[in-house]
Amino acid sequence: MKTSSVRLKLKIFHGENCPNCPPAISLGKELAARGFYIEFICVDEVDGMAEAAFHMIQSTPSIIVVNHNDEEILSWRGKVPSMDEILPLLEALKNGRD
Repeated sequence: MKTSSVRLKLKIFHGENCPNCPPAISLGKELAARGFYIEFICVDEVDGMAEAAFHMIQSTPSIIVVNHNDEEILSWRGKVPSMDEILPLLEALKNGRD
């Protein structure tokens, strides 16, 4: 049995009044339903601004994938990938394939 070699976390950065953020939030909820760990981060809050600064997020929506050390693996900044784009990449990472 193959075990996951990378523990993934998706961080979805959004703003409360961001007109382009609802699709990112919907994507995150759908990925969570598929078993991925999702962290929604509102950049309008102090902690969210700090997290965004740490990851150099300058626009919303932005999605980053990090490993267990909080190191960035993939990112989409200022845009939302389609499920067809993101799911194969996440599955490959989850299963330890390049």
